[in-house]
Amino acid sequence: MAWPIEEVARMSGVTARTLRHYDEIGLLPPARTGAGGHRYYEERQLLRLQQILVLRTLALGLPEIGRILAAQVDELKALRGHYHRLLAERDRLDVLAGTVARTITELEQSRKDGTDMITISRPENLFEGVRSAQCMKALHGFPELAAAIEQHTAALNEAETEADERERTAQMIRLAEHLAAGLPANDDAVQAEIDTQYRTLARIRTATAEEYRAIGRTCVENEHWHAVYESIAPGLAAYQRAAIETYAATRLH
Repeated sequence: MAWPIEEVARMSGVTARTLRHYDEIGLLPPARTGAGGHRYYEERQLLRLQQILVLRTLALGLPEIGRILAAQVDELKALRGHYHRLLAERDRLDVLAGTVARTITELEQSRKDGTDMITISRPENLFEGVRSAQCMKALHGFPELAAAIEQHTAALNEAETEADERERTAQMIRLAEHLAAGLPANDDAVQAEIDTQYRTLARIRTATAEEYRAIGRTCVENEHWHAVYESIAPGLAAYQRAAIETYAATRLH
C-alpha cells in the first residue's frame, strides 16, 4: 500500500514541505514519484520517517540523523536503540522537571513571605538533568570551543560528571551572593570569581576573548542556561554576562 504525501503529512504531523525537503536532501526519498512529481510513500518509508522524528526529538540535526540512518543495517536493532535513547531522555526530563518544581516552590514561598531582597536558591546540584550538549548549541559560531567542551564532557565518568556539575553550581551560587550583596559586575571580588570560572574552562580549552563573551551571551540568550541561572537568583544571568564582558575586556586580549 502506498500513501500520498498529503496523507503522510496528516498522519505524522510533518508538513508536506518538510517531507519534500527530506527528499531533496536524500534523507527520505519516496517509494515512487507519480505524475506531476507527486510523491508516494510505502511502509518502509514510514518506518524511516518514524526514526527521523524520534532522532529529531533527541535534538539531533539532519546531517547527523542521515549518518545514523546510513550506518544502520538492522531496522529492528536501530529501533531498539532509539527506544532506549527515548527512555533515557524521559528519565533526564523527569529529573529536570523535579529540579524546576523545587525551584518554583521556593520562589512561591519567598513571594508569600513578602521578601523583597534577592532570594538565592542553593540546590545541591542544579545541573542535574541539564545536558551540556544542549547548552553548547548556543556556541554554534565557535565550533572549536563547543567541540572541546562536548568532548571533555563525554569523556567524564559518572562520578566526575557529578563533581563537575556540583562545582559549576557552587560557582554560580558564589556569584549570586555577590549579586545579592549589591556588588557591581566589575568589582574585584566578582572578577575574581569570573577568573576562577575562566580557569576552570581553560583546563578544557583556553578561550579567546570573543569565545568567552559568547559564553557570557549564552547565559541570557540560551533558554537552558538562562533558566538555570534565574532559578538560583533573579537577574543572575545578566549579571554573569556583564561580569564576563568586563573580564574579557580587561584581561583577555
